[in-house]
Amino acid sequence: MYRDILREKKERAGWTTEELSNRSGVPVGTINKILSGETASPRYDTMEALNRAFREEEALMLGESAPYAANDEERLYTLDDYYRLPNDVRAELIDGRLFYMQSPTSAHQNIIGELYFATRLFIKEKNGTCQPFMAPLDVQLDCDDKTMIQPDFMIICDREKVWEDRIYGAPDFVVEVLSPSTRKRDTDVKLLKYKNAGVREYWIVDLEKERIICYFFEEDGLIPNIYTFQNEVPVRIYDGELKIRLISD
Repeated sequence: MYRDILREKKERAGWTTEELSNRSGVPVGTINKILSGETASPRYDTMEALNRAFREEEALMLGESAPYAANDEERLYTLDDYYRLPNDVRAELIDGRLFYMQSPTSAHQNIIGELYFATRLFIKEKNGTCQPFMAPLDVQLDCDDKTMIQPDFMIICDREKVWEDRIYGAPDFVVEVLSPSTRKRDTDVKLLKYKNAGVREYWIVDLEKERIICYFFEEDGLIPNIYTFQNEVPVRIYDGELKIRLISD
């Protein structure tokens, strides 16, 4: 639970509750409720403010600028820790590190809805066997106990990977929609994770710049093709026969 994570960080930093409150801007009463277990599921912005205070302190000690990642813990977590998180807390576990996630925006949801509708219609018309899925759905990407992610959108063509409560193994096609809290993770950490796990095609949708960065690992490796929201973007796992145009609201 986050209570245990917070207690461990606080003890390692050697801070009093009052000092943690001053550094994070989170009221003492709120911190005490988390530490006591009265608040089992803190708000995302509360957790992020507390985490930021610890990151900034560590960066100062190392003489560095504060890291952008949502979590840079020394402790490594497992699926057991992931499953102990409260049901209303969204997080991803990547190589033993927990990253907390914000709720998607309406624009984010519109993009994912368009992807789902277009791919599902195409697959149905072609009598295909692949299946499209939207978040939240767990993906045990590396089939180990150190990574569990929730891609925004994916297509699975191997039905044996579709379990009742998760996807076990790498999807064929993945899309992530960037947000301020996930930008570095989606464009750096997940890019390599997806490639190494065997994902065939990976799209990164940048709402701010209205562009889609597309990687087709099978042929192009880490060299992307970049499209705008006005382009019809070919889905290359279908040899470009399926093209999708994403419209910004």
